[in-house]
Amino acid sequence: METGSGTAAGGPAAGGRGSESPPGDPVWTALPPGLLVMRRLLLVAWSVGLALVAGVTLGVLAGPAWALFALVPLSVLPWGWPLLGRNWRSWRYAERADDLLISRGVLWHEQTVVPYGRMQLVEVTSGPLERRFGLAGVQLHTAAAATDARIPGLDPAEAERLRDRLTELGEARSAGL
Repeated sequence: METGSGTAAGGPAAGGRGSESPPGDPVWTALPPGLLVMRRLLLVAWSVGLALVAGVTLGVLAGPAWALFALVPLSVLPWGWPLLGRNWRSWRYAERADDLLISRGVLWHEQTVVPYGRMQLVEVTSGPLERRFGLAGVQLHTAAAATDARIPGLDPAEAERLRDRLTELGEARSAGL
């Protein structure tokens, strides 16, 4: 299983806050490995569940030989497992002096820049499954709905710290407008 060390999608170091980087380069923070574990468990659960339902249904309605087609959903596992790892490694964020950078994507690389002064609302969200795995997400809302951004799968303490910091910086930057 992969860990959070190393580089993310061929970019700058994706380590934690203490990583060395040249002046002027953003310090990227990678997502915790709990998000990858959760997503991989969901992949296994859905694939196995779908295979069981398909196997029983085909076995009863069409006969035991047709039940072998229930193995088709399991073929997603060897393909999806490494793809989830690559996707997880591509997510990272960096806090700069005037804005927040969010980088993601393997084939289509996206980098979102959210100026602190444009933030209107910063939310910490955590669904039942995320809470079970000790994860939370930060949702950033700006004046333009198209520029809303999300950072998924953070530790709850880091999500709350980030929310408080972004809110503080947003209020300070928007006070001059």
